[in-house]
Amino acid sequence: MDEQDRMTRVKALACSGCPNVHTHPRVVRGEDDVNARVMLIGQGPGAVEEETGRPFVGPAGLLLDRVLAEASLPRERLWVTNLIKCRAVKEEKGRLVDRAPLAAEIKACRPWLEGELEILRPRIVVCLGTPAAHALIDKKLKLSEEHGRFREGPEGVRLLAIFHPSYVLRLRSVDPNAHEQTRQALVDDLKKVTAALQQME
Repeated sequence: MDEQDRMTRVKALACSGCPNVHTHPRVVRGEDDVNARVMLIGQGPGAVEEETGRPFVGPAGLLLDRVLAEASLPRERLWVTNLIKCRAVKEEKGRLVDRAPLAAEIKACRPWLEGELEILRPRIVVCLGTPAAHALIDKKLKLSEEHGRFREGPEGVRLLAIFHPSYVLRLRSVDPNAHEQTRQALVDDLKKVTAALQQME
């Protein structure tokens, strides 16, 4: 870890922009290829991510790894991060469970995400789930209707919204048929990223 990286971590730990500062034990920053042309952006870390300090390493992360492999998108060649860098939780039946980030939390964490975008300058930004899609593409975007459709962003960046792996996992116990269909949609949408990258070469 170089000096600049250490300073970034210290600043992130000192962040007081939202109430999560009082509850999070660890900031979870983005990782993998700093030269990536593709950036994946989820909504926020979960319990496993908070424990390890790494994004997408819990159950949703394991599914993400599998569907990325099926789409011929090696994770180590991507940059993986989240809208917010510390875990957002709520109490449910006496225990803490993950929740979607609040608008104030997204706003407070926006400078960290914008810093990643500015430094990496990806050609394609993939929004995993509705919160990321609303924050970066269109507040009115309906993921069920518009997933897998590229949009043009600032400076020629291509934006794509896809289902979040955690949503796919939740469907497994609710509706197995919907689970399989949504999982396949996730793979198909990621294959569009692979095809777009090939066109850039």
